[in-house]
Order: sequence, then C-alpha cells, then structure tokens
Amino acid sequence: MQEVPNTFPVGQGEPVNTIISGKSDDAVLVDSDQNGGLRNYFESLGFSSECLGQKEATSQMVNLGDGKGYLNETAVIRWDYGDPQLGTCKETIQGGDHFRYWMQDGSEANSGAIFMAVSYEQPLAQQHDIIPNGYNFGRDWLIGNITQSSIPTLQLTNTSTYGGSTSANGYTYQSDIKYVSGLLLNTSYGINHNLTVAVNGVNAVDGLVAVLTVKIMEKPTTSDAVGLPPIQLWLSLPLTWLLVALPLLAL
Repeated sequence: MQEVPNTFPVGQGEPVNTIISGKSDDAVLVDSDQNGGLRNYFESLGFSSECLGQKEATSQMVNLGDGKGYLNETAVIRWDYGDPQLGTCKETIQGGDHFRYWMQDGSEANSGAIFMAVSYEQPLAQQHDIIPNGYNFGRDWLIGNITQSSIPTLQLTNTSTYGGSTSANGYTYQSDIKYVSGLLLNTSYGINHNLTVAVNGVNAVDGLVAVLTVKIMEKPTTSDAVGLPPIQLWLSLPLTWLLVALPLLAL
C-alpha cells in the first residue's frame, strides 16, 4: 500500500492495483518513450506524462519489498483524452483515470516489474477526490482500454483473464491480463477516501490485482514512423480497489 501524506485520518493509503510483470519484454520495462519502452506502451493505452512536464508537489511512496524501502513514485501518468501532447492538462482540470508507478529493481527482488496505483479522480475543483468505487474503476477502465470492451468489475475473480492489442508510434503490443488475489486485502480499512469510495456495502478494495504480461508484436520499419490513432477509452462497471500486502512477490 502507498504512503499518502496529509490524509485524514492520518495514515490512510491508496492501492497498488495493477502490475506489469517482469516476464514482459525487456524493452517494455525500460522507463522510456523510445524503442517501444514503457512510456510508449502507456501512450498505446491512452495515457501520457504530466501536463507540460509539471510535477505534483506532494509525492506518494510505496515499499515494493525489493530492499529499497519506501520510495517516491517514478511519475504520475494521466489519461490524455486522445491528445498525447496536451490532453493530460485537460485531465488535470476535468479529472479522469490516472496512475502513479514504481519499478521493482532492488537487490532483494530485482524483477523489473512495474507497480501501478490506478484510480479515477474528480476534477481539480473537487480537489481530485476519488469517485465512488474509483480505485477499481480506474484499474478496470485501464484494462478495458486494452480489451476494447467493458470489464465486469463486480463479477471478477482470481480466475479472470483477458487480452488485447494496442499500438502507438509504430509499435504494437499484446497484453495478457490475469486477475490475482493474495497481494491485496479485501477491505476498506486504512484506505484513503474510504467513506466515499466504498459504496453499497462493498469494500473499497476487492482484493484483486490486474497482472499484465506485455509483448511487442510489431515494430516500426523506420525511425520516423507515424503513431497510430489513440484507442477509445472504454467504460466499465463500478469497481473496488486494492492494497498491496508487502513484501510483494516478484511477478
């Protein structure tokens, strides 16, 4: 679970609810927008870096169990509304899907996996509070971008699997997804915004993590290949979110 500063009550956290497995192609696990790297993969999902390179003043921290202790997020990535250059400015103002991520590369668990805390936030005017069921909603909305279909959040189990293909800048990725239990607790206890995120008697966290294995299927034939149009953002049913039980397994 993340450490989130300035919560009320003090000590609340947010879930790390999506993982890009260390079994993915090596290029995908490099934090770069070049050569089919992680940032280009994020763009294929419809997400881009912070508006005009800005950085939030307050970072959130997580311990991935790799020997490095609690570390600040690598970056915050936002839904780009179909515009990889400026669309995240719109998300910052209007709200939407977004995530923070960390890389597991310490001496005690050097898997190379990418750990992501995905959630759907309200507009800036509402101080980016998380919408009801917004942690799981954010997770499954991202997965729906891969499958190009709605993810039935309330019917998900630890046997649920999905797959799909996405593209950006001449690279095509195949993502195979499985939902895994045992890494997060099924709870609302200690969850940031738990009074408003948990609804209708359902916990804020459903105890499932989406684990993605990503392979590069096609590469551009030239260095100046033109990117493909961004995919449509697909709606999903309401969700619930997750907390990482640490130390995490090297997936």
